[in-house]
Amino acid sequence: MSQLVPVPASEIDLGNLQHELKRLRIENELLREKLRLALIDKYGPSSEKLNDTQLSLLEDEPGVSRAEVIAEANREPLPETGLEAKPQSTASKHPGRQTLPKHLQRVERFVEARPEECCCKACGSETKVIGYDESECLDYEPARYFVVVTKREKRVCGKCTNATVESPALPVRILDKSLVSDRIIIDTVVAKYSDHLPLYRQSAILERETGIEISRGTMDGWVMQVGEMLLPVVDAMRRSLVSGTYIQADETTVGVQLHNNRGSNHQAYLWQYGKPGGETVFDFQMGRGREAPKEFLGHFKGILQTDGYAAYDRVGGPGVVHAACWAHARRKFVEALKLSPKDVTAARMVASMDQLFAIDALAREMSLEERQRMRREQAGPLLEGLREELKRIQREVLPASALGKAVSYTLSLWVKLVCFLEHPELELSNNLAENSMRGVALGRKNWIHVGSVSAGPKVAALLSVVESCRRLGVPARTYLAEVLPGLRDIKIQQVVERTPSAWLKTKANG
Repeated sequence: MSQLVPVPASEIDLGNLQHELKRLRIENELLREKLRLALIDKYGPSSEKLNDTQLSLLEDEPGVSRAEVIAEANREPLPETGLEAKPQSTASKHPGRQTLPKHLQRVERFVEARPEECCCKACGSETKVIGYDESECLDYEPARYFVVVTKREKRVCGKCTNATVESPALPVRILDKSLVSDRIIIDTVVAKYSDHLPLYRQSAILERETGIEISRGTMDGWVMQVGEMLLPVVDAMRRSLVSGTYIQADETTVGVQLHNNRGSNHQAYLWQYGKPGGETVFDFQMGRGREAPKEFLGHFKGILQTDGYAAYDRVGGPGVVHAACWAHARRKFVEALKLSPKDVTAARMVASMDQLFAIDALAREMSLEERQRMRREQAGPLLEGLREELKRIQREVLPASALGKAVSYTLSLWVKLVCFLEHPELELSNNLAENSMRGVALGRKNWIHVGSVSAGPKVAALLSVVESCRRLGVPARTYLAEVLPGLRDIKIQQVVERTPSAWLKTKANG
C-alpha cells in the first residue's frame, strides 16, 4: 500500500495554493447557488422562505408535500441549528360575505310557514305575511343529454303523374352526417383547448353520463376537422397581425409523436405572436431555429417585442424595431435574490425596476403623447442611474454568479430595453405573450403531446382561436357555433369576416 509522503515546506508554492483556494471558493459559491436554485424549483415558491439548512432537511425526506414545505417555512426555530423563526403574518380583515353576480338568473323559491307556525304565540290569533327574509346561494343544473330527431317534410304534387318527392334542405352543420350535434363537437374542442381536458377523459365522462361509448379516436377526428376548417381563419389573423405596427412574440415546447417506432416524442415548438388587446396566432414548427420567425414575420415593419432569444434578431422588414422585456430582466435579479435573500444589491435592482413599472402604471391611463412625456421625464433619469449602477456591479461580481448573469443579461439588451422611451405604444414587458402560453403549459400536462406532425398546424389553429377569444372577451362556444357551420363553403375573400376580432366588431355594431 502506498503511503503519503510529506512535502518539505520549502517546496510548497504559496502563490499557487492561494490561487487554487480562491478558485475552489468561487466554484463552491457557484455550486451552492445552483443547488439552492434547483431546490427552490423542486419545492415551489414557498421554499424561497427557507434557508439552506431547512432545504437540506427537506431533501432528506422522500415524498415531501407542498403542505410540508409551507409548514417548514413557518415553523419555530430548531434548537440544534439555530434557525430563525418565521414571523407570523397578521390576519387581514375579512372582506365580508361575498355577493353573487347580478347577471345570473334568479330563481325564487318560497318557504311557507307550517300551520302551527301561523298562529301568534301570545294570543293564538292567525298571523299575516308582512314580507320575506331573503338569502342567496349559487346552484346549477347538470348537463342534460338528449337525442334530436329531425323530421323533414316530404312533399309531392297531387296532380302531376311524374311528380318527384321533395324535402327541404337540412340545416348546415359543422360535420355532415355526424352522430353528434354541433354543440357536442364545440364542447369537445373548448374542453380540450380551453379547459385542458384530454379526450380520453371526455370519452369516459360521456359514457358515464349517457351510457354511449364514443372512442377517443372518433373525438380526435372531430377536433382535427375543426382545426383544419379554422386554418384559413387563422391565416387571415396572421396577415392582419403582420400588417400592423406592434407584435409581441414568445415560444414554448410541445411534444409531437413521430410514429417511427422509437417510442419517444420529438420536441417541437409553438411560436406565438400577438398584439396587446388583439388577437394572437400560434405557429407550429418542428424546431426552434431562426427560420420560423423569419418566415412568419416576413416583411413586418413595426415593433417586435421578445425576450433575449437570439433567433428573433435579424427578422422582419428593414424598418422593424426590436424591443426587449423588462419583466425578463427583473426576473433574473429576483432569481439572484432567491438564492441570496440578504443581497442588498439584487434587492436594490429589483426595487429600481419596480419603480419603472409603477411609473408606467400611472402613464397607462394617459394619451400616447402624455405617456411618452411622463416616461421621458420620470423613467429617463431613473434609467440613467440604473445603467451606471449595473456597470459598477458588473465590475465587482462574479460573471458566472446569478447576480453577474442578471447584470450581463440586462446590459446586453439595454438598447432594446430603453426603446420604450421613443415608442409610447410599447409595453414594458412581454407578459401578455407569456400569459397566452399558460394554456399550452397546462395542456401539456393533460393531453401530453400532439398526435402527429400533420396535426401540429391544426392544433396551433385551435389554440389561436381559443386564446384570441379569451383575450378579446369573446365567448368561444358562441363564436364557434356561429362561424363553423358552412365555413368550408364560403369564398376565401370572406374568411377575413370570420376572425374573432371581426366577429366581435360585427356584434358590437348590432
